[in-house]
Amino acid sequence: EKIAYKIRQENEYKEITHSEVRKMVDGLGTKLIDMGLKDKRIAVIGENRYEWEIAYLSIVCGTGTVVPLDKSLPENELESLIERSKAEAIICSQKYVEILKKTKLKYIISMDLENDNDGIISQKRLISEGIQLVKSGDTSFTNAKIDNEKMSIMLFTSGTTARSKAVMLSHKNICANLMDIASVIKLKEDDRMLSFLPLHHTFECTVGFLYPISKGCSIAFCEGIRHIADNVKEFQVTAMISVPILYETIYKKIMKGIEKKGKLETVKKGIKISNFLLKFGIDIRRIIFKEVHENLGGKARLFVAGGAALDPEAERGFNNFGIKMLQGYGLTESSPVIAAEDDKYQRLGSIGKAFPSIDVKIENPNEEGVGELLAKGPSIMLGYYNNEEATKETLEDGWLHTGDLAKIDKDGYIFISGRKKFVIVLKNGKNIYPEELETLVNKIEGIKESFVYGKPEDDGDYKICCKIVYDKDNVKEIYGTDEEEKLKELIWQEVKKVNKTMPAYKYIREITLTDKELIKTTTQKIKRFEEMKNVI
Repeated sequence: EKIAYKIRQENEYKEITHSEVRKMVDGLGTKLIDMGLKDKRIAVIGENRYEWEIAYLSIVCGTGTVVPLDKSLPENELESLIERSKAEAIICSQKYVEILKKTKLKYIISMDLENDNDGIISQKRLISEGIQLVKSGDTSFTNAKIDNEKMSIMLFTSGTTARSKAVMLSHKNICANLMDIASVIKLKEDDRMLSFLPLHHTFECTVGFLYPISKGCSIAFCEGIRHIADNVKEFQVTAMISVPILYETIYKKIMKGIEKKGKLETVKKGIKISNFLLKFGIDIRRIIFKEVHENLGGKARLFVAGGAALDPEAERGFNNFGIKMLQGYGLTESSPVIAAEDDKYQRLGSIGKAFPSIDVKIENPNEEGVGELLAKGPSIMLGYYNNEEATKETLEDGWLHTGDLAKIDKDGYIFISGRKKFVIVLKNGKNIYPEELETLVNKIEGIKESFVYGKPEDDGDYKICCKIVYDKDNVKEIYGTDEEEKLKELIWQEVKKVNKTMPAYKYIREITLTDKELIKTTTQKIKRFEEMKNVI
């Protein structure tokens, strides 16, 4: 009877319990089987909402194979993925209905309709009819036999480069990962997660939906990036997962607010005192930094970052304030988490240690110990659907080639350097990892994000260049001008300071400025190959 979802409907809140969720899932699953969809592929598309999650569970827990689709895909790509997946039905938000009518889908089921309309089926009707079937003794869904080793989830990768691949995952893959997550990232029954990243993405789906549901926690849905701070407060959120850029933005705002109030020195002293007392098991951080906690709703205790490298300053900062900030790492192909920090094992700049059921190793390490990270374990995918060539390239004797360069220190902490295919190899054989330089440039005040790349030179070498996205709302206050030429000169001086912290071969030699956002995937990863076309 604990709350599973807290949602806002106009000006009031609606709470849905775990037993109600189970009843709806059993009802919808039973009805889908009754419609002839047993062992079929059923897609799901829509914004983050409880109806999406009910749909997912009702498909995967006894009906057939679930195919979560990216809600931001252009029409032609959406049609292509439906065709490639061989989905026979889709459960969707009403706004996708017109596009989906053009496909060959047998059933289009709307999350929004109260009753069927113009050939579109109401999810609500299916649930209530299914509940009646269960009551009258239909156990086709509730007693369904699950083969935990065959594909039951088909996930399309976000594809920062080539055409997206369809990753085949099984119940065993997902459940092995959930058990690993539970052993490292501790959630309690009274925790409330804020669902923010798109649900079709495996990071949000496994860590932000399946994990809290499996632990009896509750979930609230974010109403958009602008509403995050308000949603965290009003839903009394205790934990959330997101991408680093979000946490870094929140942290910068907190620090700016402290600085404006002239409290920076007081806060620094408070951090020293509280960190000293922590050595003796005395934790007074929530008292000392009460104002910071109140700005985040007063209940926030756990932030988990994934999808890209987290700025160590933000990680250290949140931990200093008494909000546990952990970094994790994974891929769609690993269901998704391979490694993460936890309360006990944390080392700044690392992604923690490999999960209990996962083995990791570095292939062909260089003199600094950096090579491609390989992983093996029960959460590694079955392979790519209808793509034997790509499967063979990525999976070798059960070892997943992550495509990420990393090193593992003597204590088992993993440090990611960057993507193998994005490394800039200079004529002298030195490697430059764009992500490393971007982290440093992004710390410069007034900079939102950056993109580091190698521009080919006539002598066959590369000039290291950086495209910088400045914050046009704040640059005038910071630099006293918003004229691009003057601004470029002032920011160039700051980039030179960054250069001085590194060996000369890593120096950024040229910058360009823009206030336009970089091209990104739905999980905020830079589409590097797209950006390269714009700059070279």
